[in-house]
Amino acid sequence: MYIGIDVGGTAIKAGIVDEKGNIIVKGSMKTRAKESYKILAEDICEIAKKMVAESGCEMSDIKAMGVGCPGSVDDKAGIVVYANNLNLINAPLADAIKENLNIPVFLGNDANCAALGEFFALRDEKIQNVVAITLGTGVGGGVIINRKIYTGFNGSAGELGHIVLKADGMKCTCGRKGCWEAYASVTALIRQAEEAAKENPDSLLFKYIEDNGGKANGKIPFDAAQKGDKTAKDVVDKYIRYVSEGIVDVINIFQPEALIIGGGISKQGENLVAPIREYVKNYTYGHQCNIPIAKISIAKLGNDAGIVGAALLGKN
Repeated sequence: MYIGIDVGGTAIKAGIVDEKGNIIVKGSMKTRAKESYKILAEDICEIAKKMVAESGCEMSDIKAMGVGCPGSVDDKAGIVVYANNLNLINAPLADAIKENLNIPVFLGNDANCAALGEFFALRDEKIQNVVAITLGTGVGGGVIINRKIYTGFNGSAGELGHIVLKADGMKCTCGRKGCWEAYASVTALIRQAEEAAKENPDSLLFKYIEDNGGKANGKIPFDAAQKGDKTAKDVVDKYIRYVSEGIVDVINIFQPEALIIGGGISKQGENLVAPIREYVKNYTYGHQCNIPIAKISIAKLGNDAGIVGAALLGKN
């Protein structure tokens, strides 16, 4: 058995995971985000012990613990180099946990852990290389090469949301302009929908946004488009084009066997993925020669991906 910990800015999620990546039991607790890394380590140990007890296991049954954290992580040293929403700088989190639990502890970036979880969820021994994309507040990414997380020499690889889609385009939170994240995140979709609705007050999109207190969300433009609203359809089509352009770049760079799309917007299922597949099929490098391309699918694990991937850091 393995313990998987997914640390977020608001909650610490934990689970006991078996060798095949199945969650036996899971739970969560509030993150004390502005406290020291020692307090965070104490809370992680507390919920880990609780999960072990609820699973009916003993700590001696646990082979390892994996912890996924946001920000820059030195996985070899077990240090959170920088996580602004957790107030952590050069925090030796892995060692602090080991002192309490006395089991092997592995540390990883949370997006990379989610990618690893989704990779194992494919349950296909033939697949060696996978890219996972998360469309949410930003655009996150994780890269699996030869069945292992690719972190780069400094632990910061996989920031796929910050490839530039349009030079001198929209300002991105990272400081650059024109990043994929600025066009393909759900935050960007909401902005695009609200702008279009304002320009088209007679549209169904405008009505849906007004009915939602004057604020859009990622679901509203898809709902209005499915009702035949032209304004909403234009927004959705443009958004999918932005997502697809970035995916073409990612596939051209990594040529994985599979590309997995997660995040809240992935609940749109085939309404999102079918047009992406069609676009990618027509624009990836070598499409004229029918070169095989990545199978594109929706993430299976949802919010559990981080727990599973973190747990399997010790196995991987």
